[in-house]
This record gives sequence, C-alpha cells and structure tokens, in this order.
Amino acid sequence: MKTVIVDAVGEPCPVPVVKATKALRELGEPGTLEVRVDNEIAVQNLTRMAAGNHLPVQAEKKGEHLFVVTMEVAEPVGDAPAEEPALTCVPDARGDLVVAVDSETMGRGSDELGKLLMKSFLFAVSQLPRLPRTVLFYNGGAKLTVEGSESLEDLRNMEAQGVEILTCGTCLNFYGLAEKLAVGGVTNMYAIVEALANAGKVIKP
Repeated sequence: MKTVIVDAVGEPCPVPVVKATKALRELGEPGTLEVRVDNEIAVQNLTRMAAGNHLPVQAEKKGEHLFVVTMEVAEPVGDAPAEEPALTCVPDARGDLVVAVDSETMGRGSDELGKLLMKSFLFAVSQLPRLPRTVLFYNGGAKLTVEGSESLEDLRNMEAQGVEILTCGTCLNFYGLAEKLAVGGVTNMYAIVEALANAGKVIKP
C-alpha cells in the first residue's frame, strides 16, 4: 500500500484541499493519503472533501499547530474528477451546541447494549454537519476519553476540527485514570457549569 504525504502546513485556504485533490488524482494505486495542516478550518475542509469522495478519513491533532488528516483510498481516482466541497475559509463548522456525557453507557437496561449505543452516539455526533463547540465528560463518562476507549478515534477527529473535548479531573482521579487521559484536556466543575450555562443548546445522551 502506497502512502502519499502532502505538506500543507502554513498554506492558506483553499490550498490544502487543492493539493490534496491533486494528490488524490495522481495516486495510481490503492493507498493512504496523509495531509498535514496547521489549523482546524483546513481539517474541516479536508474532511468534507474526503466525505464527498466517499473515503474513510481520520483527523488527529498532533501539536498546537499540527494536524494530520488521513484518507484511505481503496481504488485510485485516476482521471475521474474528485469532488471538491464548498469551502469556507473564514467561518468554521462548529455551532454553539454542548454535548454532556455522564456515563460510558447510553440508556437504561443492558450495559453491554448501552456501551454500543454510546459508541454509535459519539460517532454520529462526529458526523454532524455542524459540530458541537464542546463535549464534556464527567462521572462514568470520563472512561470514554482514556486509553482503551473505543471512541478515541471519533473524539480525536472532532478535536482536530476544533471541538473542545474536556474531562472532569475529579472524576479521572476518582476512577484512577488521571494518567491515562488520551484525548482532550482536563476541566473542573466551575468550567463545566460555565460551558453548560453559556451553551445555545445542550444534548445529554
């Protein structure tokens, strides 16, 4: 499998998407297209481009000014026109929605089913056309942002697009998970209340 790396760090919109589209057309065999950029808007536009071309995509924040968007190409595009999304170079795709997650399961009844539902819920949130501003995790929800969580890929995708992923520090300490946080940052109850109070809309699964 061939891997093509496109360095678009420091490039203004829409250059990262233009470079990625060109590389996608030139990829003559199944492989991986890895695009490196330095801002969330570029990540959002590249994610839209991948979705428009029906390509599995992952985005991850590697540093304060480094994001990596990875697309898996099963069949080469060749001369077929890769679909380019409508680009927004100034506004971003985040709204004023806050998602509050207080458990590693969704709903009542079977915990096994509840875990599957929560994983599906977080994936669905990551696919919203207008992403949440913040996703808060507290109490049992803190277990979803640590090593071993099956939702890390979806949460990292959202984080790379500018979504705040915040986990209650008291909760991490209570469960002995403070050293295992794998995505986002640590927050406190004051900040959680402030985020909820200032939200345009709150969703609690």
